[in-house]
Order: sequence, then C-alpha cells, then structure tokens
Amino acid sequence: MSEQPALAPLLDAVERYFALMYDNDLSRFDQVFAPSAQLHGLRDGKLRILKAEDYRNILASNSSPKAKGAPRLQEVLLIDIASPTQAMVKVRVRIDTLQYLDHLAWHKVDGAWRVTAKSFHVEWKYEVAT
Repeated sequence: MSEQPALAPLLDAVERYFALMYDNDLSRFDQVFAPSAQLHGLRDGKLRILKAEDYRNILASNSSPKAKGAPRLQEVLLIDIASPTQAMVKVRVRIDTLQYLDHLAWHKVDGAWRVTAKSFHVEWKYEVAT
C-alpha cells in the first residue's frame, strides 16, 4: 500500500478554492488552479469547456458573490485520495444565484495541491431577491 498524504494540506487547498469562488480574489487564482487546468460542464444544455486562463477572465469580469452580498454555501461531500500526489474532491458551492456540484481533480505539484480539472453541474438556481 502506498503512503497517504496528510489530509490537512488538501483541505487547506479546498478552502482556498471556496474562498476564491466567493470573493474572486484573483491574487489567489494560481494557488488554486494549475495553469493547464480545464473546466467542463453543461450550461443551458450545452457542454462548456474552459481553460484556466478563460475561467480567470470570467472571474475578473464579474462582481464577486461577496461584493453582491450573496449567501456563502460550501460543503465538502467526498474526498478520495488516490496517492500522495492525486486526489478527487466532490464539493457543493454556491456562486451568487447558482449552486454547483463540482468534482475537482487535484494534483500535488511542486509540493502544493492544485486543481487540474473541474467538472461542474448546476444543481440549483436561486431566485434573485428583489
């Protein structure tokens, strides 16, 4: 059996992901996503594929959920550590009016956990408060 990594550094990385999704602080983007990361998911019935750079630009062009006063919802649903350098984490996270179910592939590169792939599903859409 292979040696398993300590869970705390991976959970710290997941917390950085949650924080980035809430406050859009792009100074942390490279601490969350690997430059080669890809994001996949269905939006409006169509497969959407984004490179990390494109996702960074989307975050930069939108007001953050924090700035909009949107509620913060985040939950770790599953952690599957395959090796000391690879893990899959399933999370639920609300970003403004959309609640996502994300499958995040993490790899430990140069001693730090980074998302290398994200598969997202819009689980729920909240009504905009008036």
